[in-house]
Amino acid sequence: MNHTTTLGHSTLKVNRIGLGCMGMSEFYGSFDEEESIKTLHKAIDLGVNFFDTADMYGSGANELLLGKAFKNKWNEIVLATKFAIMRGPNGEFLGINGKPDYIKKACDLSLQNLGTDAIDLYYMHRKDPEVEIEEIVGTMAELVNQGKVKYIGLSEVDPETLRRAHAVHPITALQTEYSLWSREPENEIFEVCKELGITFVAYSPLGRGFLTGAIKSRADLEKGDFRLGNPRFSEEAIKENLKFVEVVDQIAQSKGVSKAQIALAWLLSQNNEITTIPGTRKVHRLEENLGALKVELSEADLAFIEESMPAQTFGSRY
Repeated sequence: MNHTTTLGHSTLKVNRIGLGCMGMSEFYGSFDEEESIKTLHKAIDLGVNFFDTADMYGSGANELLLGKAFKNKWNEIVLATKFAIMRGPNGEFLGINGKPDYIKKACDLSLQNLGTDAIDLYYMHRKDPEVEIEEIVGTMAELVNQGKVKYIGLSEVDPETLRRAHAVHPITALQTEYSLWSREPENEIFEVCKELGITFVAYSPLGRGFLTGAIKSRADLEKGDFRLGNPRFSEEAIKENLKFVEVVDQIAQSKGVSKAQIALAWLLSQNNEITTIPGTRKVHRLEENLGALKVELSEADLAFIEESMPAQTFGSRY
């Protein structure tokens, strides 16, 4: 299995298992800055160089955290951040903004929070329905020309939008949720990425932790955890979706590895370029996730997973 890939039409060489940093500042219950920084530094020691954040994670707190952790280490890493989802002073969600003025301000603020002079990969987090994709990508291209951004990406867009965007300025990466229980990208988006030479970056590859088997009921989630409001984590959905975990567990037991490692190895086996950014705050989970690079799934294993998985996931993604 290839352990590294080059993102799209860029010079950014990244390891295929990166690190999603969202949970270090919000969304998944309690967090500890010191522990997060320790995990970020350990990731670099273990050869991880691809880190993912967004300006809305912790309303800027996540970018500030990474700025602190990566001071004097920028030449060792590839950092992706995102714009478009607006937050208010108390963290309230204020909608999606893709207007040129907003994008430029958001970029400047991200650079300031991170304490760096250029963003390696700048994503549009979600598409503003009021603004044409050509205008959004045109503005992102200006940021590239100004040297504030090296390469650009999109998140959660349909194939037609991706094609239109790529016609304005090369898109380096497309980030979308993809895992054993979220397989929508297989329908068409994978083909378009391949055709245009865009790297597919899978977020939530462990089904927001569900595929690891750690969540057997709502009682396993801390108060304030955003999954409590997610349709896939209703008591009924959890019960139904445990069928996914059972299949993963069968393969994991037969190989003597963890369920997380099987879920990640399956994802990486879908093609040679696909990259993923499982999130964690803890060093032992980081080490476990990276262990997936050593897991070999045979054709028989992949066929078993294909045949045994439930036909559909109970509950929508959001």
